Amino acid sequence: MPVDEHAPAPPSLRQRRRTAATHEILGAAERQIAEDGPAALSLRAVARSLGMTVQALYHYFPSRDDLVTALIAKAYEDLTEAVRIAVEAASDGSPAERVVTGTEGYRSWALANPERFQLLYGTPLRHYAAPADGPTTRAMREMAAIFEREMFGGFTPEQLAAAHTPGLSPEFRARLDQLPPTGHQELPSPATALFVSAWGHMHGLVVLEVFGHTAFIGDHQAEIFRMAMRNLVEDIHRRIPAAGAGPGGEDDGPALTRPVPPSAGR
Repeated sequence: MPVDEHAPAPPSLRQRRRTAATHEILGAAERQIAEDGPAALSLRAVARSLGMTVQALYHYFPSRDDLVTALIAKAYEDLTEAVRIAVEAASDGSPAERVVTGTEGYRSWALANPERFQLLYGTPLRHYAAPADGPTTRAMREMAAIFEREMFGGFTPEQLAAAHTPGLSPEFRARLDQLPPTGHQELPSPATALFVSAWGHMHGLVVLEVFGHTAFIGDHQAEIFRMAMRNLVEDIHRRIPAAGAGPGGEDDGPALTRPVPPSAGR
């Protein structure tokens, strides 16, 4: 059998050992965060739990910030995977249903991993600053791209640019236009404003629940969350004009590509 000269060389024994050690360190750090919270993260304690010295740990993570960055990036990756799995499970549903199911995947991961969720969105760790446009930013954009694709994938750029978002100042629109794209297309400022607003509503409800502020609802927290997300997605889709609609919102043609909300026709 001919050898593929362009095939990448398999990782060396040293590289495999380094990868395994890195995974062990991250696992130990995650366990410490789960037990004591993100603020209590200590390289010395992590090293001690693995039977290694702090000096040896520095060979893998030269500083606490390097370890925190890796932990945040991994948490985002795991959260993104939970969202992706949820969306794929609803692949036969409507666009709105897939978005709602994705938000439920987000919520479920946060409730199952409250300390890691706190690492992502809780009180910032003292003296830590994420590297500009580094692995944490890239990991967050991957998750945002899933929601963006499911929320707006059925609309054209022209429809998104005409979304009804009254009250946006020219300065804010210009700011939104400067943001880097996260998903399958570059969103015009009205769609970006809707997306950021939607994320804030979703995330706010999850934060309230994770930190115990909606416990008074009891076992109905999942129900209120789903209702809120369905209403949110339907409102956003109503703000986007149908394909062929003129400047005044009237249909100029027979073709409609607007997704149909799951409650339509009921």
